[in-house]
Amino acid sequence: MKWQAADTLKQQISLLDYTEGQGWKPVRRIARGRLMGLCPLHADHKPSFLVDPNKNLFYCYGCGRGGDVIRFAELYHGVPFREAIALLRRWYGMGSLLGDVSKFYQVQLHRHPEAVAYLDERGLREPELIEVLRIGYAPGRCLRAWLLSLGYPLPYLQQAGVVTPEGFDTFTHRIVFPLEGNLYGRSIGKATPHYFLPGGKGGLYGWEKVRTCPEIILVEGLFDLAVLWQAGFLNVTSSMGTYLNAMQIHQLCDGATRVVYVAFDSDPNGSGQHAARQIAQRLWAQGGKAFPVELPDGHDPNSFFVNGGGDAQQFRLLLQRAHS
Repeated sequence: MKWQAADTLKQQISLLDYTEGQGWKPVRRIARGRLMGLCPLHADHKPSFLVDPNKNLFYCYGCGRGGDVIRFAELYHGVPFREAIALLRRWYGMGSLLGDVSKFYQVQLHRHPEAVAYLDERGLREPELIEVLRIGYAPGRCLRAWLLSLGYPLPYLQQAGVVTPEGFDTFTHRIVFPLEGNLYGRSIGKATPHYFLPGGKGGLYGWEKVRTCPEIILVEGLFDLAVLWQAGFLNVTSSMGTYLNAMQIHQLCDGATRVVYVAFDSDPNGSGQHAARQIAQRLWAQGGKAFPVELPDGHDPNSFFVNGGGDAQQFRLLLQRAHS
């Protein structure tokens, strides 16, 4: 698998672009489009470093070293093969770590019936919805080996939080939603229900898709958002909890003219409703328009559709009542 990853990198990354990105400058052009310059791999005093953009190869006539872009990264940074691949992937910007993790989890989802069954229980039954939201599943005990095969060094995986300090997969038996710069994992077992990787939850989920909508529905959870999308409400975003961080508040108070419906959980202790009212008041105070939505007792948007017998028309009535 690591050779497949290496071949992909060599096809996608221009050696010339990478060497120039590290500060190398060609001083003259020779036959067949090849370039010469001072060697960045040793103390060079006359141009002896050749780059062939057509073959994506280099060779130094001074130190006698040459090869492809991966070999250059190994020599230039003084790292082993796998770390060189990870460096190149990060430099190129394709297949970032979280992107690779998300894709891996998406594949795992359809290999584990318990994960598909959990989504069905939560009302997520349309394959198109699951694909659009890029929902995956973390079974545990398999992600680390996959990422190492792609060239990511273990310390980097541990620093990013996808692997524990002890070397195990961080997410185990969790439905995974990719976020902007993070991952959210919902346990389908007895572990802590909600878990984010280090770095915070970031902004509102899917904000760029809804920010221009004249009306926005704000919900607590991603399963709430998913069933609303499935019911035809595409103007939904999620704060991933009742607490809105500064970035999320700034997004909602960006000066645009819109109405925000805050459809938080109707908790038995009233905490969800209280948070919804507070957020609505805060948005009004900053020049926005916001209305808390009263769901039936004990329900959140997800359970309203899945267990409460609700449908799209009934939910629209709840929005109308909130506005009246």
